[in-house]
Amino acid sequence: MSLVLYRIDDRLIHGQVVIGWGRPLDVGFIALVDDQVAASDWERDLYRMGVPPEVEVFFASVIDAARLAPEWRSDPRPGILLTADIATMAAFRQKAPPVEEVNLGGQNVHTSHPEISLNVNGKTYQPEPLIFYAAVLNDAPNAKAAATFVGWLRRAEVQVIFSRFNYDPPGDASPLRA
Repeated sequence: MSLVLYRIDDRLIHGQVVIGWGRPLDVGFIALVDDQVAASDWERDLYRMGVPPEVEVFFASVIDAARLAPEWRSDPRPGILLTADIATMAAFRQKAPPVEEVNLGGQNVHTSHPEISLNVNGKTYQPEPLIFYAAVLNDAPNAKAAATFVGWLRRAEVQVIFSRFNYDPPGDASPLRA
């Protein structure tokens, strides 16, 4: 099986990687390639907490990852190789080819790399931000708690947290009706 997914995502290990990609691909390991994380005990511990115990996590600098790549590629378990940015993936690819396809994700793709586009049948697509919604459903079993949560999301101190992680402030979208 070996490495079944090469992914660039500034969030590295998080829910989409573990649940959205890891479960469908039945991964047995994740190789996180990042010089800073590889050198930091507390960051390795933090990322390891987000992974189920049956999934092994390898932390490596680019140089170490290039050395370990043959082992990862021959591992019978499916694996994911993650980098936080394009430069790190490019450095890994240069030292340990082949990397034929790369999945590009993350919150800041368009902001960090406005030059990235995809051309399909003559039409050019640019990465666009995701839009997240929060609402109180008409038949919510606990509408009061849901309304409290939506109100909390709009508070100034919560917006500071969102801003720190590059989320835009909430817009004034019209309420959705079912």
